[in-house]
Amino acid sequence: MRKNIKTTEAIFPMPVLMIATYNEDGSIDVMNAAWGMMEDRSHVMLNLTETHKTVKNIKERKAFTVSIADAKHVKEADYFGVVSGNNTPNKFENTGLTATKSENVDAPIINEFPICMECEFVEYQDAEYGGGVVGKIVNVSADEKVMNGENIDISLVDAISFDPYTHGYYRVNERVGNAFKDGLELKK
Repeated sequence: MRKNIKTTEAIFPMPVLMIATYNEDGSIDVMNAAWGMMEDRSHVMLNLTETHKTVKNIKERKAFTVSIADAKHVKEADYFGVVSGNNTPNKFENTGLTATKSENVDAPIINEFPICMECEFVEYQDAEYGGGVVGKIVNVSADEKVMNGENIDISLVDAISFDPYTHGYYRVNERVGNAFKDGLELKK
């Protein structure tokens, strides 16, 4: 039997993305964003309002990075979501994490997060039912510790996802099937 429940962000799990930029003074700003997705193979879409310090920085610098948060750094990732760069200019330093300047865009790469997409700002979309930052991915880098040969091994990434129903973070690391293959067994 089904039960009707309160409406929330019903599509889950949601990614836990770390969006990093430089502030006007060159210091690092990072925010936690769960409302992000691939728009196509080379573009990301982040559903972020213009009130975020990070969005202001993206528009000014024309660049940002998107890192995949992992279980090892769940406290830091959550901190980036509960503390605003508008009110706490040194929030990156408060975490003890480190960063390297991207060689491809004017944005920082957070060293401790295992996967990072370096993006050029394309546009800001503002519509009645959503919108946000669109970026073109110009480079993706991964820590060698999460690689299995030439490929990323998601079980080694130990990525986390956000559950909007319980406000929990969960590990995403167990393979349960083979895309574009398992369903073929049902093909008649």
